[in-house]
Amino acid sequence: MQRYFFLRLLMILPLALIISFIAFLLLNMAPSDPAEVALRINEIVPTDQAIALMKQELGLDKPFLVRYFAWLWNAVHLNFGKSFLTRAPVLNEIVTALPATLWLAAVSLFFIIVISLILSFLCVITHNTLVDKSIRGIIFIFTAIPNYWLGLLLIWALAVQLNLFPVSGMLTHESVILPALTLSLGYIGTYIRLIRGTMLNQLQQPYVFYARARGLPDSIILRKHVLPNSLHTSLIAIGMSIPKLIAGTVVIENIFAWPGIGRLCINAIFGRDYPMIQAYILLMALLFLLSNFIVDLLQQYLDPRLTR
Repeated sequence: MQRYFFLRLLMILPLALIISFIAFLLLNMAPSDPAEVALRINEIVPTDQAIALMKQELGLDKPFLVRYFAWLWNAVHLNFGKSFLTRAPVLNEIVTALPATLWLAAVSLFFIIVISLILSFLCVITHNTLVDKSIRGIIFIFTAIPNYWLGLLLIWALAVQLNLFPVSGMLTHESVILPALTLSLGYIGTYIRLIRGTMLNQLQQPYVFYARARGLPDSIILRKHVLPNSLHTSLIAIGMSIPKLIAGTVVIENIFAWPGIGRLCINAIFGRDYPMIQAYILLMALLFLLSNFIVDLLQQYLDPRLTR
């Protein structure tokens, strides 16, 4: 286990370096001059002298590799520079917006787990009946709808027509319901199919026939035996969905005016705030790598045969 742990940990470093290099390279290949962008954002006339001074201030007058390693060294020390838009440290901006995104992702994950378990259990109980087919059909429709359109539909139906939830912002506790529901509906269909299929497969296993031979009712067999044995694959999938939930809030946060890092990223893209974009790409990539690392360890812990 320890050997597997260190091998997986060593694989993260080169991947993180490759991702950081690509992120730095792509933004340096952008057609806009970062120095000119920084001047225009701060409403300074971009004369040749002003551009030269700004390049010197941003370190853009140095060779590419020197700038990359300087940026990487600062990033390792959590110094991502200053935002072109606010002139505040990028890390401070991210730390300020991160709690809102984590709260949205946590509530979405709660919806995914609860709704998926309930509907999967119901589908298995009513296997191949009208109820089972109706649930799968409705969930398929919600999964196929783009989340930005689904968000607008939920705003129109639940906020405008029924006046049940706030339309936008983070003013009350109920404000998180609509964006979290919009974000979670795209995942619920996947987990219902996954859990339902695994539970139906478990029902054909010998231990189920043995439990029935002992006289145990189907409700107890499903709840205490089949369901726990069906959650192994789902737990791994949920672990991989957590960074996708956090990174996937970009569109949802802008629809619902949610003050998280997704909205911060969109503002940075439209404002050509290169330091903010670079930090966002790097942090999201590290989040995916870390989540993949934890999921691999969890999978190996639950099934040690995978490392043999």
